[in-house]
Amino acid sequence: MPQTQLSPMEEQEKLLDDAQQVVKVQSFQMKRCLDKGKLMDGLKHASNMLGELRTSLLSPKSYYELYMQVCDELRYLEQYLLDEYQKGHRISDLYELVQYAGNIVPRLYLLITVGIVYIKTSQHSRKDILKDLVEMCRGVQHPLRGLFLRNYLLQCTRNILPDCEQEENENKSGVVEDSIDFILLNFGEMNKLWVRMQHQGHTRHKEKREKERMELRILVGTNLVRLSQLETIDQERYQKVVLPDVLEQAVSCKDYIAQEYLMECIIQVFPDEFHLQTLNQFLKACADVCPEVNVKNIIIALIDRLALFACRDDTAGIPQELKLFDIFSQQIAAVIQAREDMATEDVVALQVSLINLALKCYPDRVDYIDKVLETTSEIFNKLKIEPSSLIHNTAVAKELSRMLKIPIDNYNNVLTLLELKHFGPLFDYFDYEGRKNMSLYVINNALDNGTQIPLQDQVDQVLTLVATLVQDQSDQPEEEDQEDFAEEQGLMGRFINLLLADNADQQYLILNAARKHFGSGGNKRIKYTLPPLVFGAFRLAFQYKDLADEDDKWEKKCQKIFTFCHQTISALIKAELAELPLRLFLQGALAAGQIAYENHETVAYEFMSQAFSLYEDEISDSKAQLAAITLIIATFEQMSCFGEENHEPLRTQCALAASKLLKKPDQCRGVGVCSHLFWSGRTVESEGKEIKDGKRVVECLKKALRIAKQCMDPTVQVQLFVEIFNRYVYFYEKGNDQVNVAILNQLIEKVREDLPNLEDNEETEQINKHFTNTLEHLRNKQESDESDGPSYEGLTL
Repeated sequence: MPQTQLSPMEEQEKLLDDAQQVVKVQSFQMKRCLDKGKLMDGLKHASNMLGELRTSLLSPKSYYELYMQVCDELRYLEQYLLDEYQKGHRISDLYELVQYAGNIVPRLYLLITVGIVYIKTSQHSRKDILKDLVEMCRGVQHPLRGLFLRNYLLQCTRNILPDCEQEENENKSGVVEDSIDFILLNFGEMNKLWVRMQHQGHTRHKEKREKERMELRILVGTNLVRLSQLETIDQERYQKVVLPDVLEQAVSCKDYIAQEYLMECIIQVFPDEFHLQTLNQFLKACADVCPEVNVKNIIIALIDRLALFACRDDTAGIPQELKLFDIFSQQIAAVIQAREDMATEDVVALQVSLINLALKCYPDRVDYIDKVLETTSEIFNKLKIEPSSLIHNTAVAKELSRMLKIPIDNYNNVLTLLELKHFGPLFDYFDYEGRKNMSLYVINNALDNGTQIPLQDQVDQVLTLVATLVQDQSDQPEEEDQEDFAEEQGLMGRFINLLLADNADQQYLILNAARKHFGSGGNKRIKYTLPPLVFGAFRLAFQYKDLADEDDKWEKKCQKIFTFCHQTISALIKAELAELPLRLFLQGALAAGQIAYENHETVAYEFMSQAFSLYEDEISDSKAQLAAITLIIATFEQMSCFGEENHEPLRTQCALAASKLLKKPDQCRGVGVCSHLFWSGRTVESEGKEIKDGKRVVECLKKALRIAKQCMDPTVQVQLFVEIFNRYVYFYEKGNDQVNVAILNQLIEKVREDLPNLEDNEETEQINKHFTNTLEHLRNKQESDESDGPSYEGLTL
């Protein structure tokens, strides 16, 4: 039967299983011989067992499993030899003897095992044996076998390396320098073996080899861990001996996998205090590594580690004399210059890490942040990156956006951002969407933190910074999402309320500055941004009124403010808006009337007449007309600043406008509302009291009734009668002598006559309910004992 082909994985499993079986058998025989005291036979079986490590067929993962099994068995041999020494056997003879083992791999494993026992039993030869062992391991130059052999040497010597500054009792037990030499030599050889793996075999297996190398990297890194565990290594030894040698190995091997791993290893295993003193050395080496090495990640890892060190409570922090920021700044510049092909996003990422370092180590140094921003700007110029050219979702734009958000989030104060001269210019490199997103981030931050902008030039700077939200841009899309646009402009409207000065005069300058920016925002924007400015101006006018005792020019200033408001509202009319400016003119008329400064009546009249003009010229929809005239009448009714000369034409105009509404029901309701002007309206002559012109009131109500009778729809007609009836009741209760019980009875009879003829539907039910409630109100009044109200005698309910 033909044998089926095994998959590479199955083949590895089979090879490993076969080798493990041999190790099992030989280790059993070794232990048996040792237990019987047959040392030479035991060593022979140990050599056979170790012979399995000579294979080249196993993958690194499988070889590691086999190696671990063999190491476990060798411990038994080591313990046996230690016990033999206690019984008086000489280990030095054995050390000579195992060097005659037939094969180099078993020979060196045995030599290391015996050598360790020799050192443990005789300290004075430690230095020489260690040197001997690390040199002899050069005999194995196969990368995989050599790496694991040297790893075995490193593991076995872990607790016996000399870690003192002077030799004890003048024996040759060695000092810390001997340990450093031993580990550095072992490290250098292991690194060479590890790099050599890259160049074995066919190029098509390159990826597989790189994966295997990544699995083995920890073997090389363990050397550096062992160095960091030597307590006698101080800053000076690290700076003069350890780091130069490790960096020399890393740079000279010209292998990007080794360089990247070893640089990261150095950062992780040695103390922060050492890094602080050797920054220039380390960063210069970063500039010399292969182009494929991701230097950005290495430098960022170092910066992040030192930034954390600076923030820790249990450390002294960064020494004053160490110019950490300057060192990193210069060395990063050197790295960028040395690597012309470095991706732009990586260059920006390095600047991001610099900003993080500056904020964590030097939180008060705003100039450091600005220096980084300036450098970034210079790099963009050098790379010929055009303004508006960074598409918002590209890697470079994302990194730049991350960089600019760091100071925003850290300072939480827009005013601090304005101190950064190079912050704004970097905005210009984004496309429209990128600029808009960054502007929104700044505005939201200001709103969340309630940051007030108290000076005119600061207002100019902020609104220039977020210009994308303030004015139309040359690169903005023709059509934007209307909901998003409304939300963004709504934010700007809220932001205007943060433009607050410490005094009234400065506030006026701020409003003017803001008006210049927002006024050129385009028709779509100004309906969101100009109204808050107008209300801000009204507030300021009231503020000047409160300052009347302190400021003798307050009236002239109020006049200027209302001129400002008039111009601003007029800009909204030019943008073909009607209802909004109408409401603002009415609000302005109210404000002018309440502030009562020198020229207030003229200003209030002008604002009212402007509202009327808008009503007549711009509002054509009948529903909107009724709402607008009701609003005008309601505003006018609240005002008491007009003399009869001005009050009378305005009253007449209201009544005229109401009677000219297109639909009869609208006319009827408009005229009904007008009746209140002749009762509760107030003039200068009435000294703020209601004019109570009962005759004119009744004229309005009679006119309303006449109009109601002209309505064709019976339901609407009855509804209007009920509404007019309510107005009659209101004026009767207010003491209008022109309204009497007879009129009320007539209206009650009229409604009662018409109500049953209506169709039975929800609308009729509502009218009926309204009428019933009115009658119930009158019944309650009739039955109450109030003596000061009008008499309800003769009222037929």
